[in-house]
Amino acid sequence: MFGLPNSTEINKQLPKKAIFEKFKPSVAERKLFDEQINRLSIIAEISPQTVSIVSDEEVAAIYIVLVQMKTTDCDKKNIILLSKLINQNMLFALQYKDTVKFAVHRANRVLVSDSRPINEWTFKLKGLNLKAVWDALIADIAGIEQIGGKDLDEVIIQNEFKEKLKKQITSLEKKAMNEKQPRRKWNLVEEIRQLKDQLKGV
Repeated sequence: MFGLPNSTEINKQLPKKAIFEKFKPSVAERKLFDEQINRLSIIAEISPQTVSIVSDEEVAAIYIVLVQMKTTDCDKKNIILLSKLINQNMLFALQYKDTVKFAVHRANRVLVSDSRPINEWTFKLKGLNLKAVWDALIADIAGIEQIGGKDLDEVIIQNEFKEKLKKQITSLEKKAMNEKQPRRKWNLVEEIRQLKDQLKGV
């Protein structure tokens, strides 16, 4: 599935009831979970036992968890909850009808891919060890261009900051276009210039 080697395929159900009994989420967490998520199962294990890639001190195995959804969107709180409940390196394949989007919890953030038909997802295992493979998979899902020598977490945080700056610039440009007072307009243009300089330096 998802273009991964057949040797990685498994089918291990994760009953919601067992998860709730073991980890005892709050009433609010359980309600949100139940409203959006139907069933969970581990469908792939990427490890030295299933592929010819060595493990790493940080990453011993990677699991893909199929999350069958009741709704088109999955609240990020549910992804965070699952990541806390199951302490493994996991990619969540959020399936709604015939489409899937992937989610992962990394750098204290939830990264979510675009939604595509199931058969359009094809992953290649890139890297000399599982840490490199794990980073490459997350970069593929999140559409991150990996820069040689730069830590993936650092890139994720940097990209988030860039997006924040871009939104601020767009918002201020709209205000500047509509501003009638010359002095206020000049101040807005100056603020936009400073933000653009900051964006170039990131």
